[in-house]
Amino acid sequence: MKNKRFSSRKKRSDSGHVVKVARKDSELARINEHAAGIDIGSESHFVAVPPSSCPDPVRQFSVFTKDLYAIADWLAECGVNSVAMESTGVYWVPLYEVLEERGFEVKLVDAREVKNVSGRKSDVLDCQWLQQLESYGLLSGAFRPPDEVVVLRGYMRQREMLVRSASTHIQHMQKALQQMNLRLDNVVSDITGRTGMRILKAVLAGERDVKKLGQMRDPHCKATAEVIAASLVGNYRVEHLFSLKQAVELFEFYQQKIKECEEEIEAYLKKLPHKRDSEPPPFEGRPKKSRVSFNVRDEAYKLVGVDLFRIKGLNAETVLRLLSGVGVDLGRFQTEKHFSSWLSLSPERKVSGGKVLSSRTKASSNRAAAAFRQAAVSAQASDGEMGAYFRRMKARLGGPKAVTATAHKLARVYYGLVKHGEEYVEEGARAYEEKHRQRVVSNLQKRARGLGYELVAVA
Repeated sequence: MKNKRFSSRKKRSDSGHVVKVARKDSELARINEHAAGIDIGSESHFVAVPPSSCPDPVRQFSVFTKDLYAIADWLAECGVNSVAMESTGVYWVPLYEVLEERGFEVKLVDAREVKNVSGRKSDVLDCQWLQQLESYGLLSGAFRPPDEVVVLRGYMRQREMLVRSASTHIQHMQKALQQMNLRLDNVVSDITGRTGMRILKAVLAGERDVKKLGQMRDPHCKATAEVIAASLVGNYRVEHLFSLKQAVELFEFYQQKIKECEEEIEAYLKKLPHKRDSEPPPFEGRPKKSRVSFNVRDEAYKLVGVDLFRIKGLNAETVLRLLSGVGVDLGRFQTEKHFSSWLSLSPERKVSGGKVLSSRTKASSNRAAAAFRQAAVSAQASDGEMGAYFRRMKARLGGPKAVTATAHKLARVYYGLVKHGEEYVEEGARAYEEKHRQRVVSNLQKRARGLGYELVAVA
């Protein structure tokens, strides 16, 4: 045969005739003969080791701590050095930490990338399939930051949970006010601000004079005292006041817990190794608003070595989410393209027969990517480079795609700042528009020369 990878051998068919069957001369080589696969479950874990290392290569273990150590002992007896497991919920976390502590190379793989072949589906087959793929070197582990960053991520996720719970009680406050037809939320931007909380506490204390309540406005509030007083005329029913009272108390309780959590985050950030000991240079322009109780800019500058707050769209919460999601060591990602691909912010091109079938970004629940998207939305109205880029993309592609494109650009800038220590220089929207204009003119000149014409500027 022309193809040297195959040779023919004779085989007798059911009817007795001799047919030729193509056969591979060489099989796919195993890269790792000492690999194991684990199918994670909520009640039990199924572990598969190489058949040559144990007479019973597949075993079932419970999920208690003693069973996790039993898994590690059995893997060590079988001579296993690398383990592949699926990222199933949070059930993989305890076993991952135990195996990593025992010195195994643990790969956390995406369940979408290790789907079993069509046919029967069972936990035993899944763990054997993982073991086989890992032995052939066909699996790539998910990015997991160092342990010190994992601790910071735990604090940040706790804070996010507290913020979500507090926002739920804000909705309860608004519902109670609407049931009494007190439309305070229509005249003030935030009922939990200074003006709103001052008025709500006065109402709960028994004050019913709307003129006095209107005079409690903060001097910076845009609504006048007369407008606020008009919005507070309603039916102060007892049951709705009771609901409002409990909602306010629960909101303040969660605010206290958020503050305690932020104190823990600040103390932990001070313990991490710093690249700089000095404070960042004075901020040019108006300082960014912060909902965090401590100075995130100073701590982030000491950790990273560059001022991330110079990037339009990044604020205290976004920077903390990025530091807790990816850390300060981006050596795992070779280039900014690898980093943006891991974030699922770069187009996933699918080409067949020279035709682009799709270039959509892959759906992902990556928290760091969500932080970059949030930063992109915040930067859309700014007078900086990111704002100009967002508005240009929005005019071309629409709002949702502009958010993704700007988040992609922010991720690449962030990668350069953190990995290479480059200081970000904000050139402004005008400089960006001028560069874009020069690129357009240069492209037009090339096209004109290609067609035999010369592009002449009109005064």
